[in-house]
Amino acid sequence: MPAHAPADDPAHDTDPADPLARERAHLASSRAALRAMREDVEALDIRDVTANWVNAAVLERQIEDRVKALADLSHTPLFFGRLDYLHAPGADQAEGAEGEQFYIGRRHVHDAEGDPMVIDWRAPVSQPFYRASKKDAMDIGLRRRFGYTGGDLTAYEDEHLSDPAETARTSKLLQQEIERPRVGPMRDIVATIQPEQDEIVRSGLSGSVCVQGGPGTGKTAVGLHRVAYLLYAHRERLARTGTLVIGPNASFLHYIEQVLPALGELEVKQATVADLVAHVEVKGVDEAPAAVVKGDARMAEVLRRAVRSHITMPTEPLVVVRGSRRWRVPAYEIAEIVQELMDRDIRYGAAHEALPQRIAHAVLVRMEQAGEAPDDRVQDAVARNAAVKAVVKAVWPQVDPAKLVLRLLCDPEFLAASAEGVLSADEQKTILWAKPARSVKSAKWSAADAVLIDEANDLVARTHSLGHVVIDEAQDLSPMQYRAVGRRCSTGSATVLGDLAQGTTPWATASWAEALRHLGKADAVVEELTAGFRVPREVIAYASRLLPSISPGLTPVESVRETPGALDVRESADLDTDVLAACREALAHEGSTGLIAADARVPALAEALTAAGMVFLAPGEETTSESRLTLVPASLAKGLEYDYVVLDEPAAVVDGEPDERTGLRRLYVALTRAVSGLTVCHAAPLPPQLTETD
Repeated sequence: MPAHAPADDPAHDTDPADPLARERAHLASSRAALRAMREDVEALDIRDVTANWVNAAVLERQIEDRVKALADLSHTPLFFGRLDYLHAPGADQAEGAEGEQFYIGRRHVHDAEGDPMVIDWRAPVSQPFYRASKKDAMDIGLRRRFGYTGGDLTAYEDEHLSDPAETARTSKLLQQEIERPRVGPMRDIVATIQPEQDEIVRSGLSGSVCVQGGPGTGKTAVGLHRVAYLLYAHRERLARTGTLVIGPNASFLHYIEQVLPALGELEVKQATVADLVAHVEVKGVDEAPAAVVKGDARMAEVLRRAVRSHITMPTEPLVVVRGSRRWRVPAYEIAEIVQELMDRDIRYGAAHEALPQRIAHAVLVRMEQAGEAPDDRVQDAVARNAAVKAVVKAVWPQVDPAKLVLRLLCDPEFLAASAEGVLSADEQKTILWAKPARSVKSAKWSAADAVLIDEANDLVARTHSLGHVVIDEAQDLSPMQYRAVGRRCSTGSATVLGDLAQGTTPWATASWAEALRHLGKADAVVEELTAGFRVPREVIAYASRLLPSISPGLTPVESVRETPGALDVRESADLDTDVLAACREALAHEGSTGLIAADARVPALAEALTAAGMVFLAPGEETTSESRLTLVPASLAKGLEYDYVVLDEPAAVVDGEPDERTGLRRLYVALTRAVSGLTVCHAAPLPPQLTETD
């Protein structure tokens, strides 16, 4: 049965000459079908199918999640497109049947008989909606896009892909959807995914992918939609192994947190790198030189040596007394066991657990040679013998990762022994604490210290690996942070998202090849997105003047959107007054406005906004129709988008960073947050890179 015409579809009763009415009728019947699907789940009675309260609790949770996944979001279109296939499926054709029409939406919807009314965008039959073109129609006769206003279907637009007389053209509805004003958290791009984005989204689970994408290329949305696709295509596997999205800060995670639920995916966890390595409370901040050394991949070897330094070769034989018998294992034999464990390079903690059993086995061999017949219970008893425990404690003692790192940072001799030939004397001095801490709890740990503890923790006990991890704004991670993330997907795959030009940390990634090597995914495929869909052409061209200084050789983004008047650069004699005026002008338009400023300028601007009676939000607070202005410190602007941006004093943004390149990269980020319009207000001279033209 056609996907859009079940027997009781109200569309049958509409005027065939009024296609829009027919499509609205199908939308109404699809919403009714989704409501019926949800009610069926809510009506499930599990009292007679659960053996105990544990099973009942698990099943109830699954039912609750299913009900949430079937929610009908009133302002989110249930379907956004339609495909009309030309032929019945063949061995080399896409799925479909002659005359069938498939409505493409965010989730699958079926009628009471189980016939599909809306097809999930991730299904194979939906792929031509994103990939089909005049050059390769993929057996599609017609592709229809729908336009919505406040959740109501108000327009449609057709492409006759198989008609040679019809020329290819830019979709106005697609353009309107991209430019639609944004209020609230980030929304999905499922209706606007482009062919090059779709290729990344649908790439397989087994391989890792790195996406280099400039501002407005949709790399974050592509990564999130890739997660949704992988959960659809490999649900059982990922249900066992888990998925994780890693973002740069809590504000960013709050901004993106509704994308996956809008696509029906509720089980994906989100975290920052700091959340992953939260073994201690971070109370301190490193100077940049210390943070750079602590984040260097060479610290992994320093830590490995520090952990291994606790191993001591035995010098005395072991004597185990059992009853009236004494069993002697010479020191050289114990040393051979220890050396074998070291050569195998297994986790320190696993070797600590294995050593007493290996020693006990050596004792059992002697028992058997003496004519006894010991079994596994005897070996376990020998392994627990006080003499064996004493040898293990002396030879391979337990190591506390936090205490180990504390000793490295406080004890110059221990650090020197562990870092000999790895870190220079100056580098060692850089990371040593001037005032040693007395305990793990009293230490003022920094974020980089926590990553070191995580590395040490993995040297002792293996870190749990997930099935798939997405890392966004990855260009800002240090090599040691890459290693920390890599441990979380050592047996799975990763999607790495970032832009080398937006690296604003002193340890920012120099190349994706280097980053992927530290991540443990050196064989990942690197894809580059260069077509911009979010930032207007005039704005991205202005920001791209900085590229030769911040990331030479990187391909500038080519925006597909022309928005005349999108850029306005104003020199000011009264900066605060002019910035507030620019904000009022931006707020006169529909959508959100971000006022981005150097961190040091934020308090003064907050005071000026308050005095003017202008309500504003902080990053991470959700915009509403009543509160559409957000005051954004430049350090938190990365990854965020606003319809209109007012940028305060570019020179202050640059001067707020420790060096010019980092400052210009921070400015590049701030300049590229606008979707519809950017106003730059400055009293100080602009950075010369912005005033230079080709």
